[in-house]
Amino acid sequence: MRIVTLEEHLSFPEMANKIPKEALGGFGQSERMQQLTPKLADITGERLKSMDDNGITMQVLSVDSSGANLLGHEAGPDFATQYNDLIAEKIKGFENRFTAFAHLPMTAPTAAADELERTVKEYNFRGAMIRGLTQDQFLDHPKFAPIFDRAEKLGVPIYLHPGLPPKGVADIYYSGLPNHSGMSEALACYGWGWHSETALHVLRLLFAGIFDQYPKLNLIIGHMGEMLPMMMVRSERAFKPGNGGANQRTLTDTFHQQVHITTSGFFTQPPLKIALDTFGIDNIMFSVDYPFSTNEMGIEFLNAIDLPEEQVAQIAHGNADKLLKLKA
Repeated sequence: MRIVTLEEHLSFPEMANKIPKEALGGFGQSERMQQLTPKLADITGERLKSMDDNGITMQVLSVDSSGANLLGHEAGPDFATQYNDLIAEKIKGFENRFTAFAHLPMTAPTAAADELERTVKEYNFRGAMIRGLTQDQFLDHPKFAPIFDRAEKLGVPIYLHPGLPPKGVADIYYSGLPNHSGMSEALACYGWGWHSETALHVLRLLFAGIFDQYPKLNLIIGHMGEMLPMMMVRSERAFKPGNGGANQRTLTDTFHQQVHITTSGFFTQPPLKIALDTFGIDNIMFSVDYPFSTNEMGIEFLNAIDLPEEQVAQIAHGNADKLLKLKA
């Protein structure tokens, strides 16, 4: 069976080293992250062998850092261009195994829209990945409109991935904790914090009317829906049209029509069941979150899904092929 995974990360040291350490706020420096550095930098070596060993047909690659988001509007665009060019160079000749989401200079929204268009047209990238907030601002801020407008016109999705917490949030929510084994980072990021923040981000986009303003825009979120499936019924009541928000459609209708989720990093069946019950089979795509999760974990989970074969195929590749316009 064809298998496509689309939240699979990379980080090239020659680019990551250009980000000032103080901009990272101490996050991303754990021993675990340092151990994964070689895996993040590798494309056609161990990564490709692991894909072959586990029957994974294609990975959609994305930069594993806020990168250009942490740079100003002057330095950000050049940084993003260099990164995207480097990704395209490293996957050249392997286009049947790898494609990518563009890395965007979010501190310069018009330049980000232009970079999205360049990478889609020049390199056949499949959209863009945006990580969290940009200079403490959510994407419902009007200044980010050029990015949504361009993505809609190009017919490519935006993958909204969690990012580092803003300093003010980190200081209040995640400071003063025992820091052995990166405990503060775990709570702030992959253990809880950034999942809830991404759910909030999506709800803000709904409440601000962004999905109605760009009705052909497709948004992808990872980690089995970033807590939203569990909260769908309660949030549905809170965000009914006419309750004070700019949204013209219900949360459920909007999400079914424009929001897609991946399984990245979630490999047990109960979260999948609630995702199926809320988002539906047409909106769920398989992903691993490599190298933070292993391909073996992902494939074991995929093989254990108790659904008809054609629905498993939808999750494994069909929905991604359709949304990202991949050649089967």
